[in-house]
Amino acid sequence: MNQLDHARKGLVTEAIEEVATSEGVDPQFIVKEMAAGHIIIPRNKHHTSISPIGIGKGLRTKVNANIGTSKDHQDIEEELKKLKVSVESGADTVMDLSTGGPLDKIRRAIIKESTVPIGTVPIYQAVVETVQSKKAMVHMSADSLFKVIEKQAEDGVDFITVH
Repeated sequence: MNQLDHARKGLVTEAIEEVATSEGVDPQFIVKEMAAGHIIIPRNKHHTSISPIGIGKGLRTKVNANIGTSKDHQDIEEELKKLKVSVESGADTVMDLSTGGPLDKIRRAIIKESTVPIGTVPIYQAVVETVQSKKAMVHMSADSLFKVIEKQAEDGVDFITVH
């Protein structure tokens, strides 16, 4: 059962309690707004080094930082430095927008080191993998996109952007 399932049943979980405390609101407010689809707690069960945060209606504004490699510049250590600087500068979440290099290895290293939720744009990796298989981007299948989403979820990605 996930946080949304609990909220829909009116249950206050430890994560909901933590978010309510950090936001200075009643836990039932979090439950109600989550059940209505107005608040989320982006936290993957495979990413255990983060504390839960709430994003949405009636909560403080969150800051997201973008990092990531390109086909021309692929340095995992540099991405980890960017992650550290982002968090030290107050980012609440970080997006890994990598499109070059060993994407799975880069993402896993970022997740392992991160103390904040990590997001991705899975279609970026799906396009890279389609092109690497000598196919045009327009021939990318829905199945390949969903396989990337599943792989990233298993790795611990906390949230995704869908284009």
